[in-house]
Amino acid sequence: MEVANQSTVAEFVLLGLSHQPRLEKTFFVLILLMYLVILLGNGVLILVTVSDPRLHTPMYFFLGNLSFLDICYTTSSIPLVLDGFLTPRKTISFSGCAVQMFLSFAMGATECVLLGMMAFDRYVAICNPLRYPMVMSKAAYVPMATSSWVAGGTNSLVQISLAVQLPFCGDNVINHFTCEILAVLKLACADISINVISMGVANVIFLGVPVLFIFVSYIFILTTILKIPSAEGRKKAFSTCSAHLTVVVIFYGTILFMYAKPKSKDPLGADKQDVSDKLISLFYGVLTPMLNPIIYSLRNKDVKVAVKNLVSQKYFTQ
Repeated sequence: MEVANQSTVAEFVLLGLSHQPRLEKTFFVLILLMYLVILLGNGVLILVTVSDPRLHTPMYFFLGNLSFLDICYTTSSIPLVLDGFLTPRKTISFSGCAVQMFLSFAMGATECVLLGMMAFDRYVAICNPLRYPMVMSKAAYVPMATSSWVAGGTNSLVQISLAVQLPFCGDNVINHFTCEILAVLKLACADISINVISMGVANVIFLGVPVLFIFVSYIFILTTILKIPSAEGRKKAFSTCSAHLTVVVIFYGTILFMYAKPKSKDPLGADKQDVSDKLISLFYGVLTPMLNPIIYSLRNKDVKVAVKNLVSQKYFTQ
């Protein structure tokens, strides 16, 4: 990702909540606490999925990847946000902005694909349980997870490469907490049609296709569950995919809420909505990664037992 020679902007100014300094201190504490919960919760999930032999299955392998991805995703932006809350003039270099955009975009796209892979895992486990060990062997689920990371990284590389080749010769103030790619593209003094088209195609591939795949998978899953004669059997089958379904609803539901919200036509209302949009985007970036380990811990007996065993081992070894 090499910065184009024609660009005359050496750094960007991140606007954040500069016009609401009192809010900055409050949100610094709030976001810091949420970030620490993300690191602790996802870190514990990674630790138990690696250390507990009973969790060495495709579902928990994907879960470990999801937890690691959430840590990477938040770490690519939250430290910058926290620093911005305490710094009067919030600046970031052009190259630093490009790296931050790449990491955030890559992690977001990877998560979309990974959630689709996890849906396929649940589909095979419930709809074809006898074939599950063969279909979801280690030779299958490791390349599936790897391809999620490769696809997300490749897409991000394409989008950010197109973005940094644009000339930025005017305003360098980004109306956001971080280098959000759409906010950065607005500052380019050139036609961004190619960027918009490229991102539109990427959204179809990395948002539309996984959503459709997950939707179809759960139609088959629910159909299979409803055919189970006993209520206890139905409950047990549904419990194996309820955590994943909850995470999917929160992840895509938040995205839908962010982009389907009507825009205000009133200038004063638009200013308030501008702040609201930035805060919603900020909390979207920390809410899902914070809730993921909580959801999987509360709704999964194996994870709860593994965490208890890990804590008891730490306690008795001290």
